[in-house]
Amino acid sequence: MCEGLIGPLDIKSLAFGGRGVARFSGRVVFVRGAVPGDRLWARLTHEKKRYAEADIERIAEPSPARCTARCPVSGRCGGCQWQMLTYTEQLRCKEQIFADILRRQCGVDAKKISPILESPVEWNYRSRVQFKCQMSVDDHLLIGFYAPGTHSVVDVASCAIAAPVFNALLPLVRGCLQDSSLVKDIPQIDMETDDQNQVRLIFHYTGEDSAGLAAHLSRLSADQPLSVLIQSGRKTSLQLVSGSPHLSIEVDVPPLHLAYAAGGFAQVNLTQNRRLVTEALRMTQPQVGWRVLDLYCGMGNFSLPFARRVAQVVAIEDFNASIAQGRANARSNRIPNIEFHARNAMGACREFAGAAGFDLVLLDPPRTGARDVIPELVRQGVKRILYVSCDPMTLARDMAILFDNHYTLEESRPIDMFPQNWHLESLSLFVRE
Repeated sequence: MCEGLIGPLDIKSLAFGGRGVARFSGRVVFVRGAVPGDRLWARLTHEKKRYAEADIERIAEPSPARCTARCPVSGRCGGCQWQMLTYTEQLRCKEQIFADILRRQCGVDAKKISPILESPVEWNYRSRVQFKCQMSVDDHLLIGFYAPGTHSVVDVASCAIAAPVFNALLPLVRGCLQDSSLVKDIPQIDMETDDQNQVRLIFHYTGEDSAGLAAHLSRLSADQPLSVLIQSGRKTSLQLVSGSPHLSIEVDVPPLHLAYAAGGFAQVNLTQNRRLVTEALRMTQPQVGWRVLDLYCGMGNFSLPFARRVAQVVAIEDFNASIAQGRANARSNRIPNIEFHARNAMGACREFAGAAGFDLVLLDPPRTGARDVIPELVRQGVKRILYVSCDPMTLARDMAILFDNHYTLEESRPIDMFPQNWHLESLSLFVRE
């Protein structure tokens, strides 16, 4: 590690991962917290052969795009990397980063990339937050987020991107836990809310007195309606303390009401999730006679809106609780032409294709992408693939496989699900030549 001071640096752009990009002595320098247009001095933190990493030491000339961060711990907390950047500039940078990755990795023509779908809400949009917990040296309970690159918790009184109800609950939760000897065994608290403003709290617990903790936490729901659960290890260990384990979101028009249980997945930006589903329907234009396969289907966020419009949907997910919830959502919304299967995505296309095959496969994989599944889709000759991605790098890697196997990109659209940080969702439609 080198502690050298370098500069002045002119920040030209932002890299995937959120750092500012400059050049110094023939090398690329990635500067944390920098904004395109900044001229600054930086202190090196890591040096590699072809690049270096640095932190800002002093800004000589701030960029016109730089603004004052709303959060008092911005820069110390690892949750939001771009609060110092105006939202207009955030969108421009995300568009540019997305297009550059697809162009460099796959040679994608910029004309195939639609404008970014901006979030109508920049602040207090997160419907799910994982608060980290830690005891300070003076036995004060810290609830907040890890500092960048560490497991040290930065204490927060509120979070600028969290749903307002979470910020209102933080003092109550802090007060409840502070006077308990069990608090040292609580590393994380998940707060979740839904479109009906119901709230679910999940306390991750590593100790051995779950019954004692449950009795202590029951006071949280004594004066207000809350769902409280304890998780000791895997999701299968979830123990309900009070309230209902289910939350419910809305998608499509007229609205479908989709419940999801504790441990299940829903997007963190509920307003933008509805627009994501609408965009998926617009891009694919599903037809009445189609058969659709939805891999990584969760509780039916895409499956059920598509089932309204096609002949049949086969939905695949390897988390049993989500499949059970998907079936319940199909029944409650009176959608009969869908079948949910609890199994791995690998082999599902081959097993369920039948003689007719699938007209469309929906892919919504984890951040690691769908490299293991795509070769099977290619062999099965799937006509259309709609790829929902939360990582442009793994999308580009998988896109290259499709290009090598006679698929063309019809349209790709970045979608901003995460204002104030560099993460990016996208939809890409591929058609077999």
